[in-house]
Amino acid sequence: MLEEHAKVVQFVSLAGQVTGRKKLQKMVYIAKKMRFPFQEKYQFHIYGPYSEELTLRVEELCNMGFLTEEKEDKGSYVQYRYAVTAEGTSFSTMLGKQHDKLPEVITMMNDRSARFLELVSTLLYFDELTKEEQIEKVHVVKGKLNFTEEELRDAFEFIAQLATVSIQ
Repeated sequence: MLEEHAKVVQFVSLAGQVTGRKKLQKMVYIAKKMRFPFQEKYQFHIYGPYSEELTLRVEELCNMGFLTEEKEDKGSYVQYRYAVTAEGTSFSTMLGKQHDKLPEVITMMNDRSARFLELVSTLLYFDELTKEEQIEKVHVVKGKLNFTEEELRDAFEFIAQLATVSIQ
């Protein structure tokens, strides 16, 4: 059971820090879709794939002192920033070495916006559909976000880049 907790701590540690709850959710989901061994169950939610398990795990890790959660008031919303504590670093070493390609994948994702990762994760959620059906589905379930053709093209290119460094 604690192995899954250690994976989340290691994930945040490899990222340096993750800004935003939504971004962390999407990053772990995308890593899971790239066949990295994350066990959290996801279902489709307002902001795309969401794992209640991951939310609870992060809350527990903060309570145990392995992760820090800083709240930043942005006026109309609160933004959360996650980082690993010294205790968390020690805790995550129980896993041993992570997969060689995981740091690169995490860096690629962490450099992107939460909005972009929401699009990517939504496309991946519907990856059993054809590309045209995926685009149509995004316009239906994410219509209010008005994703452009360029954003969709960038998202598909990003997925292809991730696939080159994912676990085969």
